[in-house]
Amino acid sequence: MKPTIPQQLQAEKQKIEDRLEQARRGMAPLGEGAEFTTERIHFELSSRTHAISHGGIGVMHNLVQSLGLPNLIDEWLVLLKQYRPYHESDHVLNITYNILCGGRTLDDIELLRNDNNYLDALGARAIPDPTTAGDFCRRFSSEDVWTLMQIINDVRVGVWRKRGPELLEQTARIDADGTIVETTGECMQGMDMSFKGTWGYHPLLVSLANTGEPLFLINRSGNQTSNAGAAEVFDEAIALCRRAGFADVLLRGDTAFSMTANFDRWTDDGVRFVFGYIAAPSLKTRAEGLPEHEFEVLVRKAELALAQDKLRRAKQPRVKETIVEQRGYLNIRLESEDLAEFEHKPARAKKTYRMVVLRKNLVEEQGQLCLGNKVRYFVYVTNDETLTAEEVVAEANGRCNQENLIAQLKGGVRSLHSPLNTLEANWAYMVMASLAWSLKAWFALLLPSSLADQELHNQEREKVLRMDFRTFLLNFMQVPAQILRTGRRLVVRFLAWRRSLDILFRAIVAY
Repeated sequence: MKPTIPQQLQAEKQKIEDRLEQARRGMAPLGEGAEFTTERIHFELSSRTHAISHGGIGVMHNLVQSLGLPNLIDEWLVLLKQYRPYHESDHVLNITYNILCGGRTLDDIELLRNDNNYLDALGARAIPDPTTAGDFCRRFSSEDVWTLMQIINDVRVGVWRKRGPELLEQTARIDADGTIVETTGECMQGMDMSFKGTWGYHPLLVSLANTGEPLFLINRSGNQTSNAGAAEVFDEAIALCRRAGFADVLLRGDTAFSMTANFDRWTDDGVRFVFGYIAAPSLKTRAEGLPEHEFEVLVRKAELALAQDKLRRAKQPRVKETIVEQRGYLNIRLESEDLAEFEHKPARAKKTYRMVVLRKNLVEEQGQLCLGNKVRYFVYVTNDETLTAEEVVAEANGRCNQENLIAQLKGGVRSLHSPLNTLEANWAYMVMASLAWSLKAWFALLLPSSLADQELHNQEREKVLRMDFRTFLLNFMQVPAQILRTGRRLVVRFLAWRRSLDILFRAIVAY
């Protein structure tokens, strides 16, 4: 990086801050009318300046090359007999880069392949068209998709190791959940009717909560249960985290993932787990029979924060609750929560495990009339004797953050979609499109930090890591840039200042 770039960034930052400060103070009127004063804009077509609207793609390409991902794909993923002219890595990155450039469907690749400046930025003569990209996905068998996921995870392990003890000394929290990918197609092989009555697929997602990365994505028929094949994928994720250097592993999931036949072997292997557990009538009876003194009131962190917040500002009126009360709807309101625990041996296990019972005390109201009290029980199972009951509930609730990851993969990345006509082809597309989200995570994890600004840089890294995909694209990818060929070098010259450019240039130095 040129030594003048930090001064340029600071100068551009000062310009916009001065301009906004004038607006905050109240600028003198420029004339009659509003601030948007231009009455007519004139347009020309540039013949000398070559630019793209997503200059950040060059940074991501440098990241991919530095990690050696293309070479690994070409070496281990063998799908093509002849290269005319594209290799396997070209096809995979073509789909991934389309997502990173804001594409939402395979057809959006057509815009990129007709953009000379985009091709120049990647040093490509041409890229596969949408039809060729779809045909490539159809070449995958189940074994080939697994191979691609293993290749990506091999690179992932290298990224984690580069992050070092800061990451690897944490407990690796592995979450699992299923989600329905609905389709309106009539001829999609492998689709079936889900328990919700919709047609489509039911992929299984196993992710690392620490970094929000999808470790394994398994496409399944729509009528499969959430936990179908989950035990084997959990084992793969455990092996992956231990290979990277995580010493402690914690599995988390809802009631569907309480696969009791695996409890004993996970416990013997030193793997901890916290799962939701079905509150069967027998367990409810045991909970109801516990002495009252064994229940302790659960005070959540959010409630403590709200209690402290009340000291600073008045509580805002609850609009929803007011409308429900005014219209006489049935309103079930949480009054308090209590915790207790007991030992229980599941039918398919030989050992006993801790059952943490969460008792929710509810009040049923209709208008101004109180209909009475109601009690609901939620049960969690764990093999960890060191966690308190409050911590067990917190871990179980923390797994719900995976719903946000699924929402990002569905709405932001749009990888959980089925644009093709077979289960394996759609599975391959999901994995390649999800690589865009993994690249975002690796971009954040590999950001360097200086000793002088270590705290600030760590905060920025965490912010990028937890950032929505659309926000990431707006800040780091969709930066206008000029493409130059000079001195046998390819130069990407950013044409617009962003607050995120400081982070982007730190990443450039790291890669």
